[in-house]
Amino acid sequence: MGSVLAASSPNPPPPASAGAAAPGLTVPPGFGMPPVSTSLPPTGVTSGQQPEAENPLPNPGAFDECHRKCKEVFPMQMEGVRLVVNKGLSNHFQVNHTVLLSTMADSTYRFGATYVGSKQTGPAEFFPVMVGDMDNSGSLNAQIIHQINSRVRSKLAFQTQQQKFVNWQGDAEFRGEDFTATVTLGNPDVLVGSGIVVTHYLQSITPTLALGGELVYHRRPGEEGAVMSLVGRYTGEAQVTTTSPR
Repeated sequence: MGSVLAASSPNPPPPASAGAAAPGLTVPPGFGMPPVSTSLPPTGVTSGQQPEAENPLPNPGAFDECHRKCKEVFPMQMEGVRLVVNKGLSNHFQVNHTVLLSTMADSTYRFGATYVGSKQTGPAEFFPVMVGDMDNSGSLNAQIIHQINSRVRSKLAFQTQQQKFVNWQGDAEFRGEDFTATVTLGNPDVLVGSGIVVTHYLQSITPTLALGGELVYHRRPGEEGAVMSLVGRYTGEAQVTTTSPR
C-alpha cells in the first residue's frame, strides 16, 4: 500500500532557482533574474512609519489663463480676407507669412519666426521659445520664454512701433504644489522714476475651485496709483466658470 500511494502522489515542485524569471516575465537565453522577496516594505517606508500623504490639490496654472477657455468661445472678429502660410524649416525652427486684406482698415503683411529649443520639460513643452513677427511698416513684436527649472519660468517681451522702441517687460513665474505666483516689471525707467509692477497670485482651494488676485502699481512723474482685482475659477466636468470683480 505504501508503495502504491508513493507512486500515485505527485512529485513536489522543484525549488525556484535564483535565475528563474517571475511569472509573466520573459527572460532572454543566458540571462537570469535576481531573487525577489515579497516581504520587504515599499521603498521609503520603514517599520513603524506611515507613508506621507500626497497633496490632493493641483497646481491652478497661470493667472493669465483663467479666462482663456471662456474667451475661446467668442469668435475672432475680422473684416476682409486673411491668409496665413506656415513653413517648418526644421524640428526647431519655422516661419509664417500673414496677409490681411481689408476695406475697413489698411491691408498689412506680417512675417513671423518661431524657434523652439531642445530642453523638454513636459510631453509637449520645449524651451527656450523665441517668437517674433514684423509687419510691412517695421513694427516688431518679440518674446523669449525660458524654463529655468521645474518651478521657475521667465519671459521677456519687446515691442517697437514704426522703428521706434515703445515697450518692454519681463516677468518671473513660480509654480508651487498648489499655487502660482508671478511678478511682472514693465517699462522701468530709473532716471525718470517711472514703471509698472504687476503681481499675480492664484491658489487652489479645492480640486475644482481656484481663487487669486492681481495688484497693478504704476508710477510716472506727477502720477502714481494702484489697482487691485480678484479672480475666481470653478472647473466642473463639463463647464468652466470665471469671475473677476474689481
